Amino acid sequence: MAATELRGVVGPGPAAIAALGGGGAGPPLVGGGGGRGDAGPGSGAASGTVVAAAAGGPGPGAGGVAAAGPAPAPPTGGSGGSGAGGSGSAREGWLFKWTNYIKGYQRRWFVLSNGLLSYYRSKAEMRHTCRGTINLATANITVEDSCNFIISNGGAQTYHLKASSEVERQRWVTALELAKAKAVKMLAESDESGDEESVSQTDKTELQNTLRTLSSKVEDLSTCNDLIAKHGTALQRSLSELESLKLPAESNEKIKQVNERATLFRITSNAMINACRDFLMLAQTHSKKWQKSLQYERDQRIRLEETLEQLAKQHNHLERAFRGATVLPANTPGNVGSGKDQCCSGKGDMSDEDDENEFFDAPEIITMPENLGHKRTGSNISGASSDISLDEQYKHQLEETKKEKRTRIPYKPNYSLNLWSIMKNCIGKELSKIPMPVNFNEPLSMLQRLTEDLEYHELLDRAAKCENSLEQLCYVAAFTVSSYSTTVFRTSKPFNPLLGETFELDRLEENGYRSLCEQVSHHPPAAAHHAESKNGWTLRQEIKITSKFRGKYLSIMPLGTIHCIFHATGHHYTWKKVTTTVHNIIVGKLWIDQSGEIDIVNHKTGDKCNLKFVPYSYFSRDVARKVTGEVTDPSGKVHFALLGTWDEKMECFKVQPVTGENGGDARQRGHEAEESRVMLWKRNPLPKNAENMYYFSELALTLNAWESGTAPTDSRLRPDQRLMENGRWDEANAEKQRLEEKQRLSRKKREAEAMKATEDGTPYDPYKALWFERKKDPVTKELTHIYRGEYWECKEKQDWSSCPDIF
Repeated sequence: MAATELRGVVGPGPAAIAALGGGGAGPPLVGGGGGRGDAGPGSGAASGTVVAAAAGGPGPGAGGVAAAGPAPAPPTGGSGGSGAGGSGSAREGWLFKWTNYIKGYQRRWFVLSNGLLSYYRSKAEMRHTCRGTINLATANITVEDSCNFIISNGGAQTYHLKASSEVERQRWVTALELAKAKAVKMLAESDESGDEESVSQTDKTELQNTLRTLSSKVEDLSTCNDLIAKHGTALQRSLSELESLKLPAESNEKIKQVNERATLFRITSNAMINACRDFLMLAQTHSKKWQKSLQYERDQRIRLEETLEQLAKQHNHLERAFRGATVLPANTPGNVGSGKDQCCSGKGDMSDEDDENEFFDAPEIITMPENLGHKRTGSNISGASSDISLDEQYKHQLEETKKEKRTRIPYKPNYSLNLWSIMKNCIGKELSKIPMPVNFNEPLSMLQRLTEDLEYHELLDRAAKCENSLEQLCYVAAFTVSSYSTTVFRTSKPFNPLLGETFELDRLEENGYRSLCEQVSHHPPAAAHHAESKNGWTLRQEIKITSKFRGKYLSIMPLGTIHCIFHATGHHYTWKKVTTTVHNIIVGKLWIDQSGEIDIVNHKTGDKCNLKFVPYSYFSRDVARKVTGEVTDPSGKVHFALLGTWDEKMECFKVQPVTGENGGDARQRGHEAEESRVMLWKRNPLPKNAENMYYFSELALTLNAWESGTAPTDSRLRPDQRLMENGRWDEANAEKQRLEEKQRLSRKKREAEAMKATEDGTPYDPYKALWFERKKDPVTKELTHIYRGEYWECKEKQDWSSCPDIF
């Protein structure tokens, strides 16, 4: 009866009681008896648990938790235990992870730390190989049944996990929810400023106050334990005195029931007292040990940072020494070149990265056109004066610009900068929230980079003339790949556009199209783009750029859908971009890779094209930057195969069905289709001396050229970007800080107005884009910004009264 009554009295149920059993080590054992949900919240407690708790023995609690049935999908496998670790992580231990339908669930070692859940094949593997990591700040945690739960971050990563028991699953879920809440809070705090101090640099005073608070709470807990024991004994004595009184038989029965329940309450209290006592002893024993371990880890991190910094510097010295050994012997007295080129190479080789403050004066070491160059001055100029001087400088070139587009920009100056000194505190942060100097930039904004997608617009012109929808899809696929060709050498970062910044490209007379971009959101960064052509197509997109610095590499993930509509046929194509990875951030030569898959869908006919961007591998025999694809009809039949690289060319050939060995149809082999291959796209060669001009293409060189009549929010009018293009990087950095501070003040003003409107109960309109309207896309059903018109009409009238002052 004691076990039966315990289910009705003790709320937490078998998990709590089994865990409290005599303070025993380890999780409760999973048994087959004791069904779930017998009587209220508590169910299935075995009597052995109560006996162990009463005796105060050290043995583990014997559970009565039933093993639940398999989850619907994926099917469940075996089970295993999991326990908390002591390596400084929030939690670590064994879990079973679903792999595939052949292997099912496999035992993996999971570590929860700093808002990240990572897993390894074994505990020993933690030192060298991580099999996967998921960020809990953007993850959803779903409980399937008693032992299974799912962690997903929206489709990119999904972990199907299973714990050894319901108790163990609940411990993991609780720890994950707490870690997620903390990660979300830290993410929200990081939105306020991109240059916050890292968590490892917590103020020592705050840490000491926290330790003192914890110590006082432990003392309070010890006092409560003594009070529970004292009052429990008094209650038991009072009940014994009641039984000795002469009372009616019915009263004696009730008193007996109360006595039994009081006994069970005392047993449970004893179990809790034992657990609290053990916790107190462990806390007192290991407190100093934990503090020493924490200090040791901090010292190790500092030593690691210093070691990496030294390695980076040594690598740069070796690289310069090698460059000097291969270049300097060629500069013999017999081979006399231009004075400026010799000066440039000499200063570049002799630069020393150890001195972070050392730099070279741009105009003295670079060659630039006389009508474009600036002479450096000793004083910094204000934002207003720089705007005026830059405008005046370019106004006299207006007529020449209309007749002939520029083919060069001032050469990139050779500034020495210690990369590691800036990037070591940025690991794991959102790149758009890190205050970066212009030394890592190229003199173009993200809006201008987005417009570069139109460099091979003639592919869409040819696609618009195709009568066959499958052939048209081949050209659309080639256009999709061509947008990555400019990135192969472009390792510099474009300027983050200010909120409300725009960029127009009017090539209606020359090429038959015109384009408009606008920065419609700042956090997260999002840009809307609309291009229309008189050759019969419209291209629109809204791209959100998310980027993370991972220590050795930088991942750039564009989010958003690209739409291409052909007016004559009504064919509507959509696709998304792949992930861009910048390797060797700290040590070595920077290089860029594209990886992932793109699915291009014709929403009118149902035709599809699947493009695969093969990631680079040292062990692969395939050509680097390879792209393959297949064009299929709605039934899934392949009509065209695509082959090429994203930096050079794309070809296609028609797939002809041939009779297979068993009489069935088979695809035509690649070597048999050599004669039928058609060149869809080939990259244009880079301009002369492109390596000195940020590896810009012919189109990119013209994007920042000054034009009259543009909106006052156009990227060409950004003073920091213009100063940087002309080699005045120190002034550009100061101007960049001014613009960012101005944008920060504008955001705080909008937030204050919104808060005041909420308090007053008056309606408040949040920020709205000027030329784009946010609404549901009729095809993809996504909320996106679609061009609402009026920009080109305003330009014709030169009516920019609605434009904000952002520069």
